[in-house]
Amino acid sequence: MPDSRRGVLYGIAAYTMWGLFPLYWPLLKPSGAVEILAHRMVWSLVSVLAVLAVRRHWSWFRELARQPRKLVLLTLAAITVTINWGTYIYAVNSGHVVETALGYFINPLVSVLFGVVLLRERLRPLQWTAVGFGALAVVVLTFDYGRLPWVALVLAVSFGIYGLVKKKANVEATESLTIETLVLLLPALGYLFFLQASGESTFPGQGWGHAALLVGAGLVTAVPLLCFGVAAIRVPLSTIGLLQYIAPILQFACGVLIAKEVMPSSRWIGFSIVWLALAIFTYDSLRTARQAVRVRRIAASAGTPDHVVAQS
Repeated sequence: MPDSRRGVLYGIAAYTMWGLFPLYWPLLKPSGAVEILAHRMVWSLVSVLAVLAVRRHWSWFRELARQPRKLVLLTLAAITVTINWGTYIYAVNSGHVVETALGYFINPLVSVLFGVVLLRERLRPLQWTAVGFGALAVVVLTFDYGRLPWVALVLAVSFGIYGLVKKKANVEATESLTIETLVLLLPALGYLFFLQASGESTFPGQGWGHAALLVGAGLVTAVPLLCFGVAAIRVPLSTIGLLQYIAPILQFACGVLIAKEVMPSSRWIGFSIVWLALAIFTYDSLRTARQAVRVRRIAASAGTPDHVVAQS
């Protein structure tokens, strides 16, 4: 199978698993969101260490330890992903699955805004249009919910920061997740020991089946991330950008069709505006990607630098 096709399949697998997360976390009740989060941190580390052991891939650790800037960035990534994971688990287990889908729908627009504010990037007119519609959707949904859709905003902003920090750190997925979970290990273990000492732990008090599901939280975290790592190096960024919508679409379907969350007409209007913004954003991204490919082909055939062809 060609690498590109294999990459697409791995990408589909990763985003499908992420999209089906709302079906998994409710299985862990009566564990609270923080207890689930702590187990997720601990068992994610066990999972990635097992992968590294199978691959006998340890040489990277010494090299990374000599790069304090990357370690600081990965520590920041660990903090932001903790906020993201904790908010997501709480939201799913408290009946806000649709709002989590909203967070991942608007995440690409938040990432674009980060590019403008933090990286001084310039947006194209259609990108500004998409961001404007995204802001309008948040206003509409604020009136619908009677409050800011804080779950969606926290998820979008925290994941946007996480992606930005990971891009700056430029560390492979498995290695990055190892450091992130190592940073989180002591707080997670401390909280779990506290629960055990106070008699409030559900591990393994709810039975070994429940304990196995808590341990499985590590696998369901690590496996899609590793699949995504395979996809990211084999398919174009524009393709990854399209595949990422699989997850919130499935989350939305889980919320509406399985969790039976209420969707009044005003909420449908808000989501429709979000989908319009994403359609504009996706169209602009694909058009720009095609133009870049055409410029490279012309430059290659003429022996002219890309930027000269683009300016002409």
